[in-house]
Amino acid sequence: MAQNNLFNRKNKSQLIQEQERESFIRKTCSFYRYVKIKDTQSMRNILYREWLKLNILGRVYLAKEGINAQISIPEQNWNNFIETLDSYPEFSKMHIKNAVMDADQSFLKLIVRVKNKIVADGIDDETFDSSQVGTHLNAEEFNNAMEDPRAVVVDMRNYYESEVGHFENAICPDVDTFKDALTNVKKQLDGKEDHKILLYCTGGIRCEKASAYLKHHDFKDVSQLNGGIIEYSHQIKAMKLASKFIGLNFVFDYRLSEAITEDIISNCHQCDAPSGRHTNCENQACHILFIQCEKCSEKFDNCCSMECAKIAELPIEKQRKIRKDPSKAAPLKQFQKGVKPKLKELIRARKNIKHHV
Repeated sequence: MAQNNLFNRKNKSQLIQEQERESFIRKTCSFYRYVKIKDTQSMRNILYREWLKLNILGRVYLAKEGINAQISIPEQNWNNFIETLDSYPEFSKMHIKNAVMDADQSFLKLIVRVKNKIVADGIDDETFDSSQVGTHLNAEEFNNAMEDPRAVVVDMRNYYESEVGHFENAICPDVDTFKDALTNVKKQLDGKEDHKILLYCTGGIRCEKASAYLKHHDFKDVSQLNGGIIEYSHQIKAMKLASKFIGLNFVFDYRLSEAITEDIISNCHQCDAPSGRHTNCENQACHILFIQCEKCSEKFDNCCSMECAKIAELPIEKQRKIRKDPSKAAPLKQFQKGVKPKLKELIRARKNIKHHV
């Protein structure tokens, strides 16, 4: 396969149409492993070729420190996928977590990228040993550990993830990157170095780093939820345990969330009505991730503001010109993913773009 064929060039509508024509069932899953990979670019190209043949979709990050993958696999190709994974010593006998809820369109295309780290942590300390992780707990052990009066439960995810679902009484850092979460959590836990620290995240990968980071900073009793929220959901059902996680689990794919419990603990960012429905603004010059109820979705045409709704209605060529013009697109860029959008701020920031529409 030529080098220029190692990327998917199709647009979103083409990809959706292709999936709608599929007559088979897909399995959505995730996995990660901290392992040394010598030639990441070569491994990236090999995996892309092999998984493209198996019609695998998803997002995969490779770095010299390991692999982090969330993918969708046709059921009939599952065994072949496992065989290809096991053929590489770095990925053999991988622990794979099935999604809590399957969906035909969890991903639209296959993306395999080489990164500096599989999770950006901002750690620049030669004495830090990422292998010195905390104790891994299953769902029952994690529930029991939460009953300890000296236990401190910590969410290692970003604010927009914990906003729609989190464990009872957990510390949920108001941050938008894992790098910021590490320093924020360490600051909030100052003076609790002898307490029982219980970490959790989506699938476990961030807790691997976070537990080692806290131990590096002299926290004595650090544990982490093995397999994260995804594995927890499967285990509490199998063990018939009460869920101490409340609400939705945010996922980084086309679905954006999967229900762990039926509780809705968040609110629409536009009208404040109860809602756990994450969406991206339909105006591609904005594309902010925010929570929007069904009524506001209809009112604002799937956009975060009337200004964005007006832009989204324009012919596609005019929209493209706005996206390319910094003077017109800049006001729309103030609320990128990771910054909490508030309706008053959105209106105030975007008053000066009305004359562009």
